[in-house]
Amino acid sequence: MIKKVAFTSYPVVDMVRARKFYEETLGFAVGSHSDAWAEYDLPGGGCFGITTLMEGMTPSVVSGGVVAFEVDGLQELVESLRSKGVTVRMEVVETPVCHMAVLVDSEGNPFLLHQLKPKA
Repeated sequence: MIKKVAFTSYPVVDMVRARKFYEETLGFAVGSHSDAWAEYDLPGGGCFGITTLMEGMTPSVVSGGVVAFEVDGLQELVESLRSKGVTVRMEVVETPVCHMAVLVDSEGNPFLLHQLKPKA
């Protein structure tokens, strides 16, 4: 049976542009990579990948799942990314347990920035 989520990946059209977005704009450190694949081991755990190998799949802000990245300083980060030209699809919203916002990467994929509220 399933043991864990091994990684999450998004299809990309332009690997150079996508890597620049994730590495320079979001500050991810690249791990294993090739001309068609790049993966990023996240500091708190988990692995996120981007690839041109997902035949028949194209980036889309309306096609389904969204990866959520846990952050500190959510509002400030959203404003910093907006100033760099990153599209904010959903402004910061508050839920009973967190704050979150949805942004769009260089390829048209959505990603969620998430910040848990301190436990009472």
